[in-house]
Amino acid sequence: MFQEFKKFAMRGNVVDMAVGIIIGVAFGAIITSFVGDVLMPALGMLMGGADFSNYFLVLKEGAPAGPYATLAAVKEAGGVALAYGVLVNAVVNFVIVAFALFMVVKAMNKAKKAEAAKPAAPPAPSKEELLLTEIRDLLARR
Repeated sequence: MFQEFKKFAMRGNVVDMAVGIIIGVAFGAIITSFVGDVLMPALGMLMGGADFSNYFLVLKEGAPAGPYATLAAVKEAGGVALAYGVLVNAVVNFVIVAFALFMVVKAMNKAKKAEAAKPAAPPAPSKEELLLTEIRDLLARR
């Protein structure tokens, strides 16, 4: 059973998929940081200093009654909030990742088309053709 698992795990597709997942997770972390630390603060500044991560609607107030300054304050008080600002961050994050993946797939498809458009190299001569060429050359020398 161990040998069978080893054979399965070492197949090219499984290893390629594992590498893709690892790179995807790292890429996702980069995009999440870009959206949360660069894009959304800049967008917030353009909208008058808004912080999207703290856009929420209180559904149920907690032990010390509101108003609450941050989403963390609502959660700390035991309240329930609809955090639509976090959703906006997630949607922007998704759109950027989806667009980046679209560009990668588009580039790969273009490279495959260019490779397919190249003329194929002529096939190597067969043994019979090589032998006939050799005979022809010997006869030509006589």
